[in-house]
Amino acid sequence: MVNYNPKEWFTFIFRFHKGDTFRKLLPIIIAISLYAGFVAWLEIEYLEIDEENKLKNLTILHSLLTFVISAMLVFRINSAYDRWYEGRKLWGSLLNSSRNLALKLHAVLGNEKENVDRIFFKSMISNYAIMLKNHLRLNVLPDELIDHPLLEKASLSNDKHLPNHIARLIVSYLFMLKRKAQISENDLLLMNHEMTNFTEVCGACERIKNTPIPFSYNTFLKKFIFFFVMTLPLTLCFSLGYFAIPVTAFIFYVLASMELIAEEIEDPFGKDSNDLPTDAIAKNIRKSVEEILG
Repeated sequence: MVNYNPKEWFTFIFRFHKGDTFRKLLPIIIAISLYAGFVAWLEIEYLEIDEENKLKNLTILHSLLTFVISAMLVFRINSAYDRWYEGRKLWGSLLNSSRNLALKLHAVLGNEKENVDRIFFKSMISNYAIMLKNHLRLNVLPDELIDHPLLEKASLSNDKHLPNHIARLIVSYLFMLKRKAQISENDLLLMNHEMTNFTEVCGACERIKNTPIPFSYNTFLKKFIFFFVMTLPLTLCFSLGYFAIPVTAFIFYVLASMELIAEEIEDPFGKDSNDLPTDAIAKNIRKSVEEILG
């Protein structure tokens, strides 16, 4: 995720960062410019620019379609941002649940820093956030997992649901403490909400990850933008001449950039520039849990 100061907006005009859409669209912008230049050359050199030319009537079509394409892009951006923001709220909920669970465990397990129970929970709560982060990125086994004998890293594989594996270890350990009378039934019920929220956050993130925008809508919007832009030079050249080339390229840049931004943020758990800072949140969870449990 790109960190920036929103108050220094003027500098953004001249800054090109990794996630800027201009770099991605530059080859297509050049192709669109060449196409617009070819159309302008044909119309200016070989077609008569007069009031009787029927191509000018395409201006009416563009005027009607401008509202339609604007409404579709607004819906596209809003739906993608809703997914991004919901993902951020889910990870904020995971952070709060991790802290609350650590606070409750700190209260019931005693103050000995070398307590094996505290060491287990300190490792596993942190590992859950790390595992969930990587689970949402093609289920790659992370290298930053905290070692613990009960984790058995050698038995882990990418074909397993790794966050569920960590959650199972935590729940099993809690019930083991209950059977050994180290925690009471009320203590177990008190921590049930946090453990339930762990799996609810995981399930909601998987829903966002595995439910993309409907294919027909996505392809239709791309085709709509393409044909809208490709017909622009046919009308603009009569009024703007060769200035229709940069105008067409700029309109394509604006429309296509909005679609690219929506594509990037609709799956907010990856490593793109505008994705959620899940690495930083996982580190924050680890730091908070270690501070609470010692």
